Amino acid sequence: MRDRVSAVLVAIVIVIGGAACARAKRPIVQPAAAVPGAILWQQPADLAERDLYNGPWGARRAPDPKAIYTLVERKHSGVNLGMTVVDPQGREWSVKQPYPSGLDDEGPAEVVLSRVLSAVGYPQPPVYYLRTFSLKDDWGVHTETGGRFRLKEEGLNDAGPWQWEENPFVGTKPYQGLLVLLTMFNSTDLKNSNNTLYERRNGDRTERWYVVRDIGSALGDTNGIAARKNHAESFERHPFILGVSNGYVEFKSHGWYRALVEARITPDDVVWASTLLSRLTDRQWRDAFRAGGYEPQVAERFIRKLRDKVRQGQEVTRRAAVR
Repeated sequence: MRDRVSAVLVAIVIVIGGAACARAKRPIVQPAAAVPGAILWQQPADLAERDLYNGPWGARRAPDPKAIYTLVERKHSGVNLGMTVVDPQGREWSVKQPYPSGLDDEGPAEVVLSRVLSAVGYPQPPVYYLRTFSLKDDWGVHTETGGRFRLKEEGLNDAGPWQWEENPFVGTKPYQGLLVLLTMFNSTDLKNSNNTLYERRNGDRTERWYVVRDIGSALGDTNGIAARKNHAESFERHPFILGVSNGYVEFKSHGWYRALVEARITPDDVVWASTLLSRLTDRQWRDAFRAGGYEPQVAERFIRKLRDKVRQGQEVTRRAAVR
C-alpha cells in the first residue's frame, strides 16, 4: 500500500507538470485546410469479419514471445517505464512497461483500445502485448516484465504530432465520434503529443493517417489528479452520460481535456459512435481484451460496462427528446 501511495505521488507530480502545459483548448470552428491523402477514419465495410486478437496488421507482424530482444535504449521520461529493443529479424519495437510499486498498467488498456479503434475504422500502428520477454543487455540475457509492443513499421513514417484544436477533420462525424469513443473508454491523456501523423505510400499516392497513439490512460476513471487506469472497479463505478443541455451531451468527466467535448458533442455524434461499437460481436470484444492479456473474468467486467455505455449512447436522442 505504501509503495502504491509513493508511486501515485510521483505520478501526480509528472501529470501536473505535463498537464500545466498540455491542457486542451477548444477546437476551432473552421477546420484547417484539407491535406491531400488525409485519413482520420474509413468506413469499416467488413467490420464483422475483423480480427481483434491479431489486429489490423495480423499475426505475421506480432512480436515472437520466444525470441531474445536486444536492448537499444531505455526510456528516460514519462510515467511508465519502457525501452526500445530490436528482435532477431532486425525489427525495432517500442516497449511500454508498467511502473513498479503498484501504479496502474497502461499497456493492456492501450492494446484493447487500439484494437477497437482500428476495427471501427480509425487507423492504428502495429501494437501487441507480451506478458514477459527475454532481453539481452550489458548484463546478459534475462526475463523482463513485458507490456505493449509497438512496431516501427517499415513504410509507416512518423511525421510528428497533430493537434486536436486544428486539423482538417474538426467538426466532422468521424472527429466527433472519435472523441465520443475515447470518452466512452475514459481516456484521460489526450494531449497533442500523443497524436501522430503517419505517412504511408499507397500506390502512387501518399496517405496521411491522423492517429491517436499512446492511449493506455483509459479503462479507469477521469479524476483530474492520479486518475485510475486499467482498473475494473473504477471503470464500473464511473458514469458516462449525465444528460443533454442546450443540444449538447454532458459527460461525467473531470479530466484536463474537457474542452474537447464540453458543449461540443451532439446526441447525433454519440449515436453515430455508439452504433459503430454496437456492431462488434461478443467474440470480437473478448478477442480485443485477450489481445491485451486480460483474464476472462476481468475482461467480462469491462465488456459489460462498455456494452452498457453503448446502449446509453444509442438511447441519448430519446433522453434529449424527453428533456
